[in-house]
Amino acid sequence: MSAYPNTSTVCQPLAVLGRDVEVPLVSGAKVTYAALDYAASAPALQRVWDDVAAYAPYYGSVHRGAGYLSQLSTDLFEQSRATVAEFLDLREDDQVVFTRATTDSLNLLAGVLPTGTEVFAFETEHHASLLPWRRDGLTVSYLRAPRSPEEAVAALDEALAGSAAGPRLVCVTGASNVTGEIWPVRELAATAHRHGARIVLDAAQLAPHHPVSVRELDVDWVAFSGHKLYAPFGAGVLAGRSDWLDAAEPYLAGGGASRTVAREADGSVAVEWHRGPQRHEAGSPNVVGAYAIASACRALGEAGFDALVARERFLIDRLRAGLAGIPQVRVLTLFGEEHPRVGVLSFVVQDWNSSHFSAALSAEYGIGVRDGLFCAHPLVRTLLGGEEAAPSECGAPEASLPGERSLNAIRVSFGAGTPDEHVDRFVEAVRELVTDGAKWAYRTEGGRCVPDTRRG
Repeated sequence: MSAYPNTSTVCQPLAVLGRDVEVPLVSGAKVTYAALDYAASAPALQRVWDDVAAYAPYYGSVHRGAGYLSQLSTDLFEQSRATVAEFLDLREDDQVVFTRATTDSLNLLAGVLPTGTEVFAFETEHHASLLPWRRDGLTVSYLRAPRSPEEAVAALDEALAGSAAGPRLVCVTGASNVTGEIWPVRELAATAHRHGARIVLDAAQLAPHHPVSVRELDVDWVAFSGHKLYAPFGAGVLAGRSDWLDAAEPYLAGGGASRTVAREADGSVAVEWHRGPQRHEAGSPNVVGAYAIASACRALGEAGFDALVARERFLIDRLRAGLAGIPQVRVLTLFGEEHPRVGVLSFVVQDWNSSHFSAALSAEYGIGVRDGLFCAHPLVRTLLGGEEAAPSECGAPEASLPGERSLNAIRVSFGAGTPDEHVDRFVEAVRELVTDGAKWAYRTEGGRCVPDTRRG
């Protein structure tokens, strides 16, 4: 019986694919898989999968097709755009561009920035929002990791005040993919606009857990991925102001982006590009991916974010209380343990290499988490302070600097589909591993820590 109180006062988890999947343990037994790596990819909602399956027989080419299925698919694609706009509470003149993921969205935005734009990003960003700006015609100012929301706002204010006149863009995460901590987006947007700069919100980790209103946050653009919003892989969104998008060359040149193409007398080709979302959606669009995102938006809206947030806070408190009772566990944080967060938490365990620990959680308990630097290398290095992981029989760091033997952490993450029991199992598994050690020997294979079945 669980030592924790029940969740009778909050909503039940939403139905997701894979909730009853059994996985083999190294012992030969089987157990229901506990998926606790939502921050990388959340399982698809059953509702989303059912909607996509119902549409599948009516699959057709999008735009320009004269047949019934093409017209139906085109309507569904454009309705999906409207659903996403409503989900994000966009302004009337904003547009929704369907992309492949958050990384694709931010690279698209980087490609349309006016020449000479200066971009400001905290070193705490995920690589998807830290790296796209490193290109010709742009300059990037990386701001040090702040230790409080107030420090973040003050650092941005100082950086913008000392910057040159001209187009400027601030890029900021809504919730950290490492600590789960929620950033002061509205205050940062106000600071950016006071200095005449624009701001883009990386909502990859925020949108699946909290409502995101472009109007209320007053951001200029927002980007997120479908595969973190309980939709299948392969689609994402960039939404926001139209002017820079319409003024730039298309992100991809090809059919769909072009309105007219004609040969000139000198043998060259003249092109008139579309304005609006089509300008940056060249090629046959991913209608299934767009529809899946829209379905997820509808499902989360109908479930009610108040209820979803309340349940997630309950699970966060449950997790933190359990880990607090294990002295060997150190939770990583920028803004302090009491700062609001989404269902993402990273930690290290005394005397354990994180890769070894994560492998044991999977092989011996059927619990899936993530270890490494989480595509946020500067942030994790800052949080660890150069602290090396313990020596281990296995486990290689995701990336290291000269002199770093092994630098990595463990991340547990969950969301709307996570049962209470998965959080309880995780805490008990951590406690048992810390107290009794792993029951199996492990070795490194292909850069990963795996059970050594040769020794048993």
